[in-house]
Amino acid sequence: MDAQDMKQPLNQEGIEEEKKTTEVSNEYAETPKEESVAESQSDSPSKITSKEEIIKRLKEISQDAENASRQEIDGLKQIFYKIHNAELEATKKQFVETGGNSEDFTPKEDPLEEEFKLLMKIIKDKRSAQAAELERQKEENLQVKLSIIEELKELIESGEDPNKSYAEFKKLQQQWNETKLIPQGKINELWKNYQLYVEKFYDLLKLNNEFREYDFKKNLEIKNHLCEAAEKLANEEDVVSAFHQLQKLHQEFRETGPVAKELREEVWSRFKNASTIINRRHQQHFEALKEAERHNLDQKTVICEIVESIEYDELKTFSAWENKTQEVIALQNKWKTIGFAPQKMNVKIFERFRHACDTFFQKKGEFFKSLKEGMSENLEKKKALCEKAEALKDSTDWKKTAEALTKLQKEWKTIGPVAKKYSDSVWKRFITACDYFFEQKNKATSSQRSIETENLEKKKAIIEKLSSIDENIETDAANDLVRELMKEWNSIGHVPFKEKDKLYKQYHSLIDQLFERFNINASNRKLLNFRSAISNIQEEGTQTLYREREKLMRIRDNMKSELQTYENNLGFLTSTSKKGSNLLTELNRKADKLKADLDLVLQKIKLIDDSLKKEKEEKQQN
Repeated sequence: MDAQDMKQPLNQEGIEEEKKTTEVSNEYAETPKEESVAESQSDSPSKITSKEEIIKRLKEISQDAENASRQEIDGLKQIFYKIHNAELEATKKQFVETGGNSEDFTPKEDPLEEEFKLLMKIIKDKRSAQAAELERQKEENLQVKLSIIEELKELIESGEDPNKSYAEFKKLQQQWNETKLIPQGKINELWKNYQLYVEKFYDLLKLNNEFREYDFKKNLEIKNHLCEAAEKLANEEDVVSAFHQLQKLHQEFRETGPVAKELREEVWSRFKNASTIINRRHQQHFEALKEAERHNLDQKTVICEIVESIEYDELKTFSAWENKTQEVIALQNKWKTIGFAPQKMNVKIFERFRHACDTFFQKKGEFFKSLKEGMSENLEKKKALCEKAEALKDSTDWKKTAEALTKLQKEWKTIGPVAKKYSDSVWKRFITACDYFFEQKNKATSSQRSIETENLEKKKAIIEKLSSIDENIETDAANDLVRELMKEWNSIGHVPFKEKDKLYKQYHSLIDQLFERFNINASNRKLLNFRSAISNIQEEGTQTLYREREKLMRIRDNMKSELQTYENNLGFLTSTSKKGSNLLTELNRKADKLKADLDLVLQKIKLIDDSLKKEKEEKQQN
């Protein structure tokens, strides 16, 4: 027997080590479900931007479909239909925006899609054939290993000297190790039967220590090399690749015979510790992938909720819809930057987002369709306002006509848009009529401006007099003087419009200071301020005065109702306790104040009524 054939057969201790190695390596050989996720991430196709590039790549793959990556094929399929669906959505959107009904949209046939389906079928058929061939090979290997077990059984039961049968036994062992894949469900049972007969053969062997020591030494060298290879895998950047390489090392470790008894635990612990590091990294890698996918799902869920929560009833104008459209497009772009969600949710969350976007653009199409229908009606309304403005533009009743044109301008703003080709011309027609009237009004009232300038100087003089009131003057004299000057102020007519607000604020600020200085009654002060304010209100027209009166009437009604509530509450309270007495006092105080405020409002209403009556009499006299 030469050195090449001096493979030491296993004794009982060697058999036990091989059994232990086999069980542990089987445990490490289990590939987790998440591996498919890793492959899909690591084998994902490079950035492809067109269907033509995908077709080109599929043609290359179809030449060697048996060795192609399933994850790359699935990735190309996903990208193809992502691009294909985006093109369909764009075509459908254009169809709807040009007035078509989304339900009537029919996509055109896509030659690239037909070619894509044909290539995918070719690849699928080739891979199916390969899978069938692999299953057939596994069945053949199973029969080979079953025959090896039968031969081992015959070798043991033949009664021949095991030392003479050793070469045949080693040949069967080599044949067993060279025969690899068998059906998954038969592995454990087959291995146990094989080990049973190997142990029986070794029990029959009576080889000398030289053979055993030689075999132990060679096995130790192999296993130390496997330990070193496993330890180096800790530095492998590709965690998934390291995991698969480890499975191969386990297979080799299992197929290698035993080492000396005193070294067995040490060698196995070294190999097992290196394996633990690789498996821990593998597990952490997939946990990180899961966490990233959960985070991606959370982000995509938030985007879906944003689109789903759009309040369509609030989108009533063209600009509002356009602004919201830009927001939705921004969310779609953001979606594209987010990675995959968990596999079982990835399709569902995409369908949810697509449905929300489809709903938005459908609603937008319906809005623009209704908007287009309403534009003709809006155009007729604006033409009617143009006719009214043109009928008023030559009027010389400056005040009444100015109010009427102002009202028309406000009404114009309430009318919706018209078709773009009419919007400029109809607006120009309307504003030209308005501008013509106000130009004529300005020319006719230019003589009035000199009077307003004189009034301005008079009111400035009154402000000077109010500013120069001596602080040492008696309160009654000050009261009389202030009232006299206020009366004079109110008797002066209008001032230039651009000076009115500034002068008004200066005057009333000064009045307030004097009232505070001489402690003049607050209600009288408010009434006097309101009296002087009426002249400014009248400048804006009679309608403004009426609106002020209506506002005061509403305030009066609210005050009466509130006063009634106070009086009802006072009827239910007693002052038998300190707390009740305090509450009663507070309610009485509030009721008294409310009565005073109500009296002031009534006086203001009377002032407006007097002013309106006076204005009416003046018109009748003219």
